[in-house]
Amino acid sequence: MADIVLNVEVRERTGTGGARATRAEGKVPGVLYGGSKDPVAIAVKSNEFRKALYTGKLLGHLVTLKYGDETQPVIAKAIDMHPVSDEPWHFDLYRVDEHQQIKIRVPVHFKNHEASPGLKKGGTLNLVLHELELNCPADHIPEELVYDLTGLEIGDTIRAGNFILPEGVSVAGGKALVVATVAGSSASASAEAAENAGA
Repeated sequence: MADIVLNVEVRERTGTGGARATRAEGKVPGVLYGGSKDPVAIAVKSNEFRKALYTGKLLGHLVTLKYGDETQPVIAKAIDMHPVSDEPWHFDLYRVDEHQQIKIRVPVHFKNHEASPGLKKGGTLNLVLHELELNCPADHIPEELVYDLTGLEIGDTIRAGNFILPEGVSVAGGKALVVATVAGSSASASAEAAENAGA
């Protein structure tokens, strides 16, 4: 089960005035929605919310919502930050069953850049997508998807289907989605042409 526990309280007042009053009390306003129940206006103490947020395991992860003695699994779907102070301003939590299949976006990362001949020749890794939308069980959301660039040449394409996914996880948009390409720069292309001419 989730490591993070958010102690929430139900907000009586909603709307802009209610949210402002909540913030004045040192809390972050939010909404709990999803499932068969109505949306509920909630709040979490600002310091507790910041602590959970800065673990890096709040957004897009299964967390435990605690209200009095009741607990339930939820996923933080959205967190709005204040544009000036960069403080958490509002959040949305989504009710889930622990094993329910959900759609969620997960970041993609790449490793072993130095082991790609295409990048060594001066090619560049062009990212088309920074994250992939996955279908996965709520209690098995991958932290990230990592692709090994070893052996990639200029002109190679990395598709969603090339990523190794955990069991029970699939790409929502299909395996053919282009995630990144190894593109040649004009300098590397002319160097290659010269190399081929001399061959």
